[in-house]
Amino acid sequence: MSAASTEQRTVPESGREIRLASRPSGWPTLDDFDLAEAPVARPGPGELLVRNVVMSVDPYMRGRMNAGRSYVAPFELGKPLDGGAVGRVVESRAEGVSPGDLVSHQLGWREWAVVPADRALPVPGGPDAPPPGTFLGVLGMTGLTAYVGLVEIAQQRAGDVVFVSGAAGAVGSAAGQIAALRGAARVVGSAGSPEKVRYLTEELGFDAAFDYKAGPVADQLAEAAPDGIDVYFDNVGGDHLEAAIGAMRTGGRIAMCGAISAYNETEPPPGPRNLGLMVGRRLTARGFIVGDHIEVRERFLAEVGEWVRAGRLRHRETTMSGLERAPEAFLAMLRGENIGKMLVEL
Repeated sequence: MSAASTEQRTVPESGREIRLASRPSGWPTLDDFDLAEAPVARPGPGELLVRNVVMSVDPYMRGRMNAGRSYVAPFELGKPLDGGAVGRVVESRAEGVSPGDLVSHQLGWREWAVVPADRALPVPGGPDAPPPGTFLGVLGMTGLTAYVGLVEIAQQRAGDVVFVSGAAGAVGSAAGQIAALRGAARVVGSAGSPEKVRYLTEELGFDAAFDYKAGPVADQLAEAAPDGIDVYFDNVGGDHLEAAIGAMRTGGRIAMCGAISAYNETEPPPGPRNLGLMVGRRLTARGFIVGDHIEVRERFLAEVGEWVRAGRLRHRETTMSGLERAPEAFLAMLRGENIGKMLVEL
């Protein structure tokens, strides 16, 4: 098919998008978002016109709502937000991509997107393929984040005791299962409700889990991992990071993926009070951004994709329908109301 082919469907003059209306102080509210209409642009050479079918909301997006320098540019006021999405190509002006193909890309929070073809990844379609949202979750950047954190950053080994915070979320639930499948001796998770704790132990196979709201994290971690831990996958920061440092055995490794406990604070929270333990125990803590490790993607898809196909790595999505509900889904995710990946079907 030619590089300028078009799917047989009508392209509307305009489509809806979610814009950042104001920069929140503390917890965002629905008033910080606007639902707006925007003209649907046509693709130029090397570009694709994509109709999004599902999009992701993720904790890191909260940081991009603030002004100031970070590892990624902040969202602009009055402009659409962006993030992971899967959509169907409607018009292609790029070789090797045809109308009807599914692609993943980073121009979510809108119904229609013009995407450079070199920034779009093919997504399998057909009756035997997983749902498109899977490639935003366990087989997308979410799963890759878990894999990179364990394998590349923490260098998890068979026999390690692994602790994962935020373990019922999209990244945490994948990280715990990947650790077990790679030979961890024991996997412990923290979550924010008894329902989530049961999900971790009864459905995902965690050896132990606890509700961090039920008591001090350090005490509950000591009970769940009485002999200490070797690896900590940190999604939360705060009291979880301090507890993990206290539980670390000599040579322990920490993969610092996120710190959701601090994202909505108006003042920087104090750091762990026990950092001195890192010297005597020869601990390593390393932050990472998954985008710096894209070269791992093929290995990840081969290893983790097989576990998913075989039913050995389970995953769950929490889904809302309609672009207009994307802000609601984002806020619910920040409050921890999701189990697994939070998605919005357009």
